Parts: sequence; C-alpha cells; structure tokens
Amino acid sequence: MTAQETPLYETHVKYGGKIVEFGGWLLPVQYTGIIEEHKAVREKAGLFDVSHMGEVLVKGPDALVFLQKLVTNDVARLADTQVQYTPMCYPDGGTVDDLLIYKRSHDEYFLVINASNIQKDWNWLQESSAGFNVNLTNLSDETAELALQGPLAEAILSKLTDAPLRQLGYYWFVPETKVAGKTVMVSRTGYTGEDGFEIYCRPEDAVYLWEAVMDAGKPYGLIPAGLGCRDTLRFEATLPLYGHELSASITPIEAGIGKFVALDKGEFNGRAALAGQKENRPTRKIAGFVLTERGIPRADYPVVCEGRRIGVVTTGSYAPTLDKNIGLALVEAEYVKLGQQFDIEIRGKYVPAEVIAKPFYHR
Repeated sequence: MTAQETPLYETHVKYGGKIVEFGGWLLPVQYTGIIEEHKAVREKAGLFDVSHMGEVLVKGPDALVFLQKLVTNDVARLADTQVQYTPMCYPDGGTVDDLLIYKRSHDEYFLVINASNIQKDWNWLQESSAGFNVNLTNLSDETAELALQGPLAEAILSKLTDAPLRQLGYYWFVPETKVAGKTVMVSRTGYTGEDGFEIYCRPEDAVYLWEAVMDAGKPYGLIPAGLGCRDTLRFEATLPLYGHELSASITPIEAGIGKFVALDKGEFNGRAALAGQKENRPTRKIAGFVLTERGIPRADYPVVCEGRRIGVVTTGSYAPTLDKNIGLALVEAEYVKLGQQFDIEIRGKYVPAEVIAKPFYHR
C-alpha cells in the first residue's frame, strides 16, 4: 500500500520539511531540527499538521449507551461541547486505541482516533454497533487538522478568530466558528503538555489556514513543527503513544492511566479484566526512568536487573527540556519503585538507569 499524503504535503516540502513515512502517511519529521522545534513549542509556539488522524461521527438515540459500552471512561459525565480522553478496550482488557470524544449533543459525538488505527477502529466500531440504534460516519477523508501548540497559541489564534478563546477551558471546544474566514471546529486540546488548540477544517481549506496561522504567528516566533518533536514533547509530558505504552497486549491499568477507567459506570468492554488488575495490582507496569550514564534508550531495548530480563523500553529519548536521557519501560511491577536501579541493554552493553517520577515535565 502506498503512503498517503495529507492536504499539506506540498506545503511541508515548501517549508523545508524532511518527509518520512509514519503510520502509512508521508509527514514531516522535522523542518529546522527537532530540538529547536521542541523548544519553540515549550517557550513560544509550533504549528503541526495532524491531518492524518482519524475522525468518526457517532449519531443516534443510542449514541451514549453505545459509547459507554465501548470505552473505559464515563462518557455520561460530559457536558455539551466538552472533550474527553479515553482508552477503548477489547473484552480481555487489551487496548483497541486511545481517543478523544467530543460531545456535540446528547445523541451526537465526534471521535478522534489514531492514524495507524483508522481501519481497525472503524471495523471495531461497526462490528460493535450491532443491536444499537446508532449511525456511524467515517469522516477521516473529509477532515484536516492543524495543531497550534505552546504558551503563545492563544495570542496567535486570537488574531484570526472572534471565538471566545480566553473563556474556552482546557478540553472544551467551539463546534463551529470562523478562523481566517474559514468555517472550522476549534478545541483547546493537544498532545504536547502545553496549552494549545486543534483546528478541524475541510481538506481544501488546510493550506490557506496553515499560511494564515503562520503569518499571524510570525511576530510571536511561531515555527512549523514536525513529528519528531511531537514525540519528544508528548513523551516529556508522559502522554502514552499507541503501539508503545498502549496496545492490544497492554491495558490502561498497566499503562498507568487507570484514572481514565470508570469501573463504577456499569458494564463495558474489558471491565472484568481491568477491575481484576486494579484490585490485585497488575503484574507489570510502565515505569519512568533516567539513564545515569551515557546512552540513549530506544523502544524494544531490554530492561535487565541482576542479569535477568524484567521488561522492555516502550519509548526512550533525549529530553530537550530536562537535558537528560530518559525513557518509559513496561517492567515487572515490583521494579516500579522510585529510586529502583536496573540496566538498559543498549547494543549489547548494560547502561545503568534509575526509576524517576512521572510525568517528567509539568508546564
């Protein structure tokens, strides 16, 4: 299967983006450099193309009961125009995906799913909808998305819209407004650990909106940002990445995001397995660690203690904000104590590491 291009592909090339394939999409990994883009988002602002993400509309009288069965968080707690983060699990507690749910009304919800899972999630949603009075629409091909992230995001976006951004709380959205004259949906959400907004638009408006936001952001030091710093930013904030900290074989409890599992809301997929893990403590968990000697931990590197393999690195990197080489690893639960020492096997060499508190970064 050939990799897909987002509506902004030519724009990324124009801005000097270094294009790579990610989850079946051709996207910029960086423009000027990962560390420079990372620092811009932490200190000023960066603009990301996240049009590869998937979107599904769930409508109908059973929309709420359908979603309550499918996801682990309590969708009933959402007010209109509020956004919720939630895992979605298989009956055995393994993770189908993690997603955002936008509540438009009591019978209409907009889901944002991971790019690499679009087909799998779509099939799962359709299969699971049997017996529910719901209508599902895959809007992925009809939706482009820009993410403006960083402490100056509000100041920049305010130049282009009359939407009441200052009053818009974190994880709330404006269903329809104008940005630079184009009709869009705007939410105060993101995947960087910083303040910011995500702008959902028609694919044919994406290039125009990108340029409008870049122009408005010039006086504020806004720069385009690629996938490379999107990963280092989310990783410093310890936000899980599907396929790394979450997967069909890693539950939300093991991933350390049990606060998004509402066991008290009634029956849902994976509830029994997750309740069992919460009660008896999972046998393995995600630990945060720092290398105490030189080396960069990478995904799939073995974690070893006293010569015995106790787990595997899920994400590892140099963390620009902290100036340290840190990682996340799925390890046997007894090794997730602060100060615990173990080794990361990097190309046949054991490099010492120590368990540290998560998240690694707070804004």
